[in-house]
Amino acid sequence: MLDLLPTDMKDRELDMIQLSVLVFLPAAFAFLLLVVPAGWKSLMRWWTVFGIALTLTLGLCTLVDYLNLLGRYSDRSERTNYHPATRLDARADKQIAVTASGRGEYQSDDLVVRRSWVPQFDIHFALGVDGISLSLVLLTGVVSLLAVVASWTIESNLRGYLMLILLLHTGVNGAFLSTDFFAFYVFYELMLLPMYFLIGLWGSGNRKGAAFKFVLYTLVGSLGLLAAVIALYTVDARDFVPQEEVEVRVEKIKRERGLKDEDAQRVAEVHSFDISTLGKVGRAVSLVLSGQEQRIQVARGQEAGPRVKVEGEPDGVELFAPGVDREEALARLKSQPICAPGFQYLVFVLLFLGFAVKLPIIPLHSWLPDAHVEAPTPVSMLLAGVLLKLGAAYQLAWWVGLIGVVGIVYGGLAAMGQRDLKRLLAYSSVSHMGFVLLGLAAWNSGSNAEWWEWGVNGAVFQMLAHGVTSAGMFFAVGVIYDRAHHRDLTRLGGLTEPMPVFSGLSVVLFFASMGLPALCGFVGEFLVMMGAWRFCWGLATAAILSTILTAAYLLWAWQRAYLGVNPDTAKFPDVTAREFVVLAVFVLLSIGLGVMPWFVTAWTEPSVFAWVSSLAVL
Repeated sequence: MLDLLPTDMKDRELDMIQLSVLVFLPAAFAFLLLVVPAGWKSLMRWWTVFGIALTLTLGLCTLVDYLNLLGRYSDRSERTNYHPATRLDARADKQIAVTASGRGEYQSDDLVVRRSWVPQFDIHFALGVDGISLSLVLLTGVVSLLAVVASWTIESNLRGYLMLILLLHTGVNGAFLSTDFFAFYVFYELMLLPMYFLIGLWGSGNRKGAAFKFVLYTLVGSLGLLAAVIALYTVDARDFVPQEEVEVRVEKIKRERGLKDEDAQRVAEVHSFDISTLGKVGRAVSLVLSGQEQRIQVARGQEAGPRVKVEGEPDGVELFAPGVDREEALARLKSQPICAPGFQYLVFVLLFLGFAVKLPIIPLHSWLPDAHVEAPTPVSMLLAGVLLKLGAAYQLAWWVGLIGVVGIVYGGLAAMGQRDLKRLLAYSSVSHMGFVLLGLAAWNSGSNAEWWEWGVNGAVFQMLAHGVTSAGMFFAVGVIYDRAHHRDLTRLGGLTEPMPVFSGLSVVLFFASMGLPALCGFVGEFLVMMGAWRFCWGLATAAILSTILTAAYLLWAWQRAYLGVNPDTAKFPDVTAREFVVLAVFVLLSIGLGVMPWFVTAWTEPSVFAWVSSLAVL
């Protein structure tokens, strides 16, 4: 069928197929589980493993395509692999322009797709790949695959359990790859129901209460996110989109309302959920509110070449679409509510609330320990390894950084007071996610922008490292629980003698979570501290000193659970082959990311640089 299409359409269809399959393939495998006979449980397990492994393989193929995209422009930039054409927002803008103009100038390896979904509200099914989203998609694939292997002993309602894990995988991948705000919200909400049932039906103890708290907190955050989405949709973005799209609106208004051309031009508005477009609006508003509106320029288009800089003139930022009258566009922008500081703070707080629940940050964290404690081990792996990665205005950056440091310290102190090993690790996640927030908040501009880039790079790497170490440690707790049938640190101990292989693998994960050099946990925390020091040395000092807390509670937990002599644990069997494989993969990733961090930063740094450079000029 594709051979019958023109070359440009074929290229676009290939991108659409590749990214859509990357999102929806797990869901397809979930629904096909319905036809597997109830007694064929081994087939269900292997079918799920195959589905997630196939999705992960497609993700790795997408990584190869993305690296080829970076290499295509590596010799045309001031910094290797940092050419503007590699940026997701630039590629998304190009796709929007191609769609609006009807031209066929599109390449299949640009890795962005956009199709109209609900045309009445300009909602698009839009997906795009950059280094950050792709690294998280790959993390999702690895953790989900190992979580299914960890679920091998689950027998009750196995079909439903595996279907929910696959649907959760689709929701997470869709959220990471969406470039349309509404589509992102749909995928974000799609993750809620699978996790609720996974905790509520397959958990232990007070699983219903933990599931209810998880849903309640998540819904509160989702309402904030929905309100922000609606508020941003009310913005008239006509001066930031290709003018061919505006002309289409004008013709429609003339036809439907019978207005003259000039009247239709005056009342025509373009409302968008496109994240790239809304990002340009936000940057323009920031420049207006900071008294730098003279820096906002009209884009010259790809064929016009770079703008010639006049000596003494401030650096311009090309935000308005080509062909726009700059003065009229500025007047329209300043007449909108979005240019009011109150509107800006409101939208920021709503977005922050929506993502803060998932991160989680203090005081919106209390759902996490309960969810981890009551959830089955594989679900805890998914919570820690994937879902926590789904969670600033310059004026609020210091306060956001302070919240991150409070989370680091509070999570460490709370972890030290826990007897339940799984709850201790849950509070450890709160502490480690505080480093992510601090790295993102370490805003520096001008000559100091590189320090902020280090902080954001650290935040991204910390998400990956925490996804590996925390998922591995929760699986280790699950291994202990399978033998001891409890997680009470006061009743454990003496595991090293009967379980030497398990203990050796576990200690690597503990030290990696502790941030020991040459292991993955060190890299992210070090980069965050570097970026935070130039931003605010006081916050950085507090974060550095908090590593003593991390070492204290993790070493304390290790000693209580593994060292000494305990007749109650003396006959525990060592790891099975299945358990060894899962733990060994996490250990190898912990060591590999710590010794060769460049293997990941090679494709994440260009995306981080693009993100930081677009905001550091404000």
